[in-house]
Amino acid sequence: MTYELDTCGLLCPLPVLKARKRLSSLASGDILALLCDDPAAAIDVPHFCNENGHELTKTVDEGQGKTLYLIKKA
Repeated sequence: MTYELDTCGLLCPLPVLKARKRLSSLASGDILALLCDDPAAAIDVPHFCNENGHELTKTVDEGQGKTLYLIKKA
C-alpha cells in the first residue's frame, strides 16, 4: 500500500522526523511517498533510509523545487 506525506514548507530535519513517525505505523513493504521542498532533503532522506534499512525506491523531481521520495519500509 502507498501512503502520502507532504512536508513542503518544513526544513530538515523535520521532513525526516515526520517520515520516521509515519513509517513506524506502516507495515513492512508499504511505500511512503514523501513530498519535500527543502534542498537538504536530497542528502537527509537517502541517509535516513540507509541508516534504518528502508529502501529509497525512486526520487522524482516534481518541479517548483519539490521532490518526491518513494520509501519502501523495511
